[in-house]
Amino acid sequence: MTHGGPDQEGSLPGLSPEQASELAAAHGMQQVGVRPPLRTYIADVWRHRSFLLTMSSAQFVSRNQQNHLGQIWAVLNPLLLGAAYYLIFGRLLQIDKGIENYVPFLIIGLFSFIFIAAAMTRGSKALIGNMGLVRALRFPRVVLPISVVLTELFATLPAFVVAAIVTLLAGGTITWTWLLYPVAIGIAYVMATGIAMIFAVLIYQFRDATNLIPLLTRMLRYTSGVFFLIPAYATGWVGILLAFQPVAVALTILRQTLMNEYPLEWISWAVAAGWALLLVIVGFVMFWRAEATYGRQ
Repeated sequence: MTHGGPDQEGSLPGLSPEQASELAAAHGMQQVGVRPPLRTYIADVWRHRSFLLTMSSAQFVSRNQQNHLGQIWAVLNPLLLGAAYYLIFGRLLQIDKGIENYVPFLIIGLFSFIFIAAAMTRGSKALIGNMGLVRALRFPRVVLPISVVLTELFATLPAFVVAAIVTLLAGGTITWTWLLYPVAIGIAYVMATGIAMIFAVLIYQFRDATNLIPLLTRMLRYTSGVFFLIPAYATGWVGILLAFQPVAVALTILRQTLMNEYPLEWISWAVAAGWALLLVIVGFVMFWRAEATYGRQ
């Protein structure tokens, strides 16, 4: 025998579904597994900003706490890598064609690429690596890749400072363009965050795509002008495409702020800012559209 009336699935005893929804809304309750409106989602991310910062800082502190040198590795590791790259590409292979001051060129490019590559690699696993947290707590899941990239920024800030010091020691001078250095780092951060968001969603939906991330990272390392000047080796449309792809143009604007040999070019900054805005918007919308699916696979 079936029972009619208001006791239907999705409602409370004695209340119709409409009345139950109104009661839940009045007490700030929301139905689980439902994608919220975009404006609500953005506001929810903002409300979780303290959670985001706390998680990022905790991850940063815990990363090297088992090492005897602790956070010194945040500076020592990129310096050692920079020395190795200088010996291999600057001395052995001598691919410094068209570069007046190779050391700061290499250091700025390498340290910046390390940040972007780490954000892409670790950010791509932000969802699948935190499924316990995703299933246990309710929060906008886009916070996860944002937090990962922020952690990478904290870890790379000492290296960015070292890059500026190396530029001075290599004969550079402080000019007004140095004031734009934090702006360029900020653009690189937004760009890396967008990339991390996009890959986090893609890898959550297609787990096998995880195997492509190391390949993509290596390809970007050798096509983004990390240790060589792109116009010196690539011309025409190929050179333009390589020079203005997201990672390469991010390295370009960072070099333009510190190195006198490379004056500011508005087109580089416009393209870099455009890439950053486009990537973060696309990544955010992708995350929002799939919000109701996270934790179900």
